[in-house]
Amino acid sequence: MATFSGIFVASAIVFSFFGIIITYAALFSSLQQTLLINSSPSQGQVLQAGEAQVTITWSLNSSYPTGTDSNYKTVNVKLCYAPVSQLDRGWRKSNNNLKKDKTCQINLVTMPYKPSNNNFTWTIHKDVPTATYFIRAYVYDSTDEVVAYGQTTDAHKKTNLFKITAITGRHITIDVCAACFSVFSIISLVGFYFVEKRKAVKISQRK
Repeated sequence: MATFSGIFVASAIVFSFFGIIITYAALFSSLQQTLLINSSPSQGQVLQAGEAQVTITWSLNSSYPTGTDSNYKTVNVKLCYAPVSQLDRGWRKSNNNLKKDKTCQINLVTMPYKPSNNNFTWTIHKDVPTATYFIRAYVYDSTDEVVAYGQTTDAHKKTNLFKITAITGRHITIDVCAACFSVFSIISLVGFYFVEKRKAVKISQRK
């Protein structure tokens, strides 16, 4: 009986240990904001998906002590939803647990970490939905764990926000063709009217 109890306790400890490993995830609130990030759009600027470009630059905040970035390996830059575009949209909801966080769903680029002279120009993909956004970058260590971040907006995510307008499915060429067809139809209708009227006059004169 004692042996069985011992096995049960040992098993419980092992499963608890693995449970902790499985459920562990970095918390956003535990990350240091060590990166300074800037992006080209101005506050409130509206950009067209499939056409406009966004240039992002980032570097280590020099106010942190030397060696802060000693374990930094890669930087992943993401496009993130601002609170106004998360409202009543659970699929975009922010969560302090980064495994569950849905704020930043669109990857822009992943690059090896450098403390300075980092830049990337991203052409907005055609499938990016209409929303208000900001840019955030996560820093990973050699074990691929998130250890720091930086973002273009403030802590409340209210500044330096920009909007992307999605492609509606209509193209300017289609609109131009439709307009030309409408004009042609009107001209044809008017021409047909005068031709018919002229025929009617000729028939009347013959009588």
